Amino acid sequence: MKHFTRIALCLLLMAAAMPRTEACTNIIVTKGASVDGSCMISYAADSHVLYGELYFHPSRDWAPGSMLSIYDWDGGTYRGEIAQVPHTWQTVGNINEHQLIIGETTFGGREELVDPSGVMDYGSLIYITLQRARTAREAIRTMDALLQKYGYPSEGESFSIADTEECWIMEVIGKGTIEKGAVWVAIRIPDGYICAHANQSRIHTFPLNDPENCLYSKDVISFARKAGYFDGKDEEFSFCDTYCPADFGGLRACEARVWSAFNLLAGSGFDADKYLDFAMGHNKTNKMPLYVKPDEKISVLDVANVMRDHFEGTALDFSNDLGAGPHHLPYRWRPMRWSVDGERYVFERSIATQQTGFWFVAQARGWLPDEVGAVTWFGVDDAATSALTPIYASVTAVPECFAEGNGDMMTYSPTSAFWLFNRVAHFAYLLYDRVAPEIRTHIDRYEADNLRLLKEQDEKLVRMIDNGNASYAFDAMTEWCSGRTKLLCNEWNELNNYLLVKYMDGNVKHQAEDGSFLDNGAGRRIPKNPMHPAFPEHWLRAIVKEHGEVIKEH
Repeated sequence: MKHFTRIALCLLLMAAAMPRTEACTNIIVTKGASVDGSCMISYAADSHVLYGELYFHPSRDWAPGSMLSIYDWDGGTYRGEIAQVPHTWQTVGNINEHQLIIGETTFGGREELVDPSGVMDYGSLIYITLQRARTAREAIRTMDALLQKYGYPSEGESFSIADTEECWIMEVIGKGTIEKGAVWVAIRIPDGYICAHANQSRIHTFPLNDPENCLYSKDVISFARKAGYFDGKDEEFSFCDTYCPADFGGLRACEARVWSAFNLLAGSGFDADKYLDFAMGHNKTNKMPLYVKPDEKISVLDVANVMRDHFEGTALDFSNDLGAGPHHLPYRWRPMRWSVDGERYVFERSIATQQTGFWFVAQARGWLPDEVGAVTWFGVDDAATSALTPIYASVTAVPECFAEGNGDMMTYSPTSAFWLFNRVAHFAYLLYDRVAPEIRTHIDRYEADNLRLLKEQDEKLVRMIDNGNASYAFDAMTEWCSGRTKLLCNEWNELNNYLLVKYMDGNVKHQAEDGSFLDNGAGRRIPKNPMHPAFPEHWLRAIVKEHGEVIKEH
């Protein structure tokens, strides 16, 4: 009898019918560009139906003839089954025990190239590959084999792939009903450089005879000719222009996020002004480079902070216009596109967004043994109002607050980090300019402590492993990660209560230097009369313009 298993799935990322402007952002940092010599990938999984939890698959041996049932990562639809391998590696989120990391963003591309009969959807492709591959190059080979054998039912996809030595961006699109399989190209990011992608295909022309730095499916160009998409010389072939031609939305809602990430991280290595018209969707021929070299080395917290970006201080900053309200809210509720008097307009889509399910910055730290070096800094909900906590990829279990099945998008759980962080974020959205800075203080303190404590924990774990006590090390790292996340959730529960007390009803209570609330001196726990900060004048003027004659004093 065959043995059947299935990957634990959830309603994840965006359904195929959702516009790609609601989707994800990745940043790739090579070891030569990072402060500590790690390869890093960041990923925000953004969807209005995604529940934030940390997927955990222990390593396992499989009997001959075992089969794996595939359920579509987005919607849970059964797609078919594939042959299982004899042994699968442990994965925690998007990193495995060998320090292989894979992230993604969907770029959509030509709609006719979606193959409805394919089995291997993009989400399943990530997690199955993490269970089967040990290096980035092995991951690319594994993904190719799965795509060609079982077919690809998803839209076009950009994958971030990294191990302890190399970082790659791989772009894939199906062949529709023309042929089974997919076409793809993968580019190695040069050491010392960074890359980013955000729901728009980014690989332009590529070298045809440089397997050290560029890999591609043998028919990536010939299929384009067969389908009638391309008729030029091979060396002129552009993957993005052929399979995902840029339009206004692809630039403004997607490439603008890459522009902002490069602007924040690269320094003089990226001329933001030069490419502003591209980011704004006004000049699609002025393509940004695929990767850039930063002036200074980048830390894990630098990457995390870019994932919290709202275009602050740039031409795309949307925290000061009328839509931001009196409290400078850097979010706009959906829909993103709208019309007035026959003219079409858009709301900005920044890297940080309200509909994030989970996000992370994963590190492959090659100077440490794999058991310790593989770590993912994991968080849930909106990156701008949530904190990251480090989780080793060799833990024996994930913390309860992140565990699969602890609540869902339709079921509240008081022990779920996702619901807790959503509560705090929703409070911030009401009074953003007052509340968000207080949340950020807690984020910075918690993450700085984690950075220091993680180093100390690394040293202890390495000593255990060197002394032949790997099982003790796994238990110790599991206990430590669980303890850090419990501390985080306790702190955020206290923060939630504090914010409610301080800002209830739009008031601001007075506080002493130690943070305690001031009373009115009568000794009956009645607060001192609260403060009412002034509204921005530009917002008041807009009210007067629209409604002034009704509310004007006479």
